[in-house]
Amino acid sequence: MTHVSARRGTFYVSVAATAWGTGGAAGSLLFETGGLGPVGVSLWRYLLGAAFLLVLARRARVGGLLNGPLNGRLLVVGAGMAVYQTAYFAAIAHSGVAVATVVTMGATPVFTALGSRFLLRERLGRVGLVALAAALAGLVLLTGEAAVQARASSALGVAFALTSAAGYAGVTLLSRRHNGDDPVTVAVGGFVVGAVCLAPFALTEGVVPVLTWETVALLVYLGAVPTALAYGLFFRALTALRATTVSIISLGEAVGAALLGVVVFGERLTPAAWCGCALLLAAVVVLTTRADTA
Repeated sequence: MTHVSARRGTFYVSVAATAWGTGGAAGSLLFETGGLGPVGVSLWRYLLGAAFLLVLARRARVGGLLNGPLNGRLLVVGAGMAVYQTAYFAAIAHSGVAVATVVTMGATPVFTALGSRFLLRERLGRVGLVALAAALAGLVLLTGEAAVQARASSALGVAFALTSAAGYAGVTLLSRRHNGDDPVTVAVGGFVVGAVCLAPFALTEGVVPVLTWETVALLVYLGAVPTALAYGLFFRALTALRATTVSIISLGEAVGAALLGVVVFGERLTPAAWCGCALLLAAVVVLTTRADTA
């Protein structure tokens, strides 16, 4: 596997975060036009993501999915992906999008930082701590007003959001711990296992989309860009960057989603939200220019 430099790793995870920021919009459009629910969209996302990565890979990685210890790790990664995806949608159902987003995205880098320190023995450093504080403050400014205006959150919804954050952090930490694994194999294996975990729930909810040109285009985009491309780059970045660094830069997803809402859906951001975007981007820029490896 070709070594990835810290600078290239930061570029990879920045592109991944930007791509993830478009996934929510694509999913929302699929809810409206494709007749799919959240779990059905997630199932198609994982299946198409795995297919695209297998087709685009320069050499077959299927054999790696059957490789003893790696096979066991892929089961954990895939289960973790299924958990944090499902738990996030459950948090939305109980507490609304704003609260679920704030709690999930805010708790993820904190959980990752704690796990990275005590499980991987990685120190965040002064610059990383400042960047983490700035990113969390930016996230609160960007989404805090929406969270306040949302319907009162339930304890169960917050618990689901924290579960989603823990699952995402767990996948990040495990992938960082075994950063010698092939990133494409990890991504494909995670997608396949995640799809198997989600399949029973998707079949209950409804898994066959309404086939139109718009639906097909959205499914292809969702599988190719926010899934295959984003996760492929994400797992590759973890071979070079600390887990917490990756999780903080990933918060740039919130900025991308907010700007997409303004440009595509005509949403308006308050001055506080724009300040939040600036803080988040500043944290990402700092970490990008001072990327630290293991």
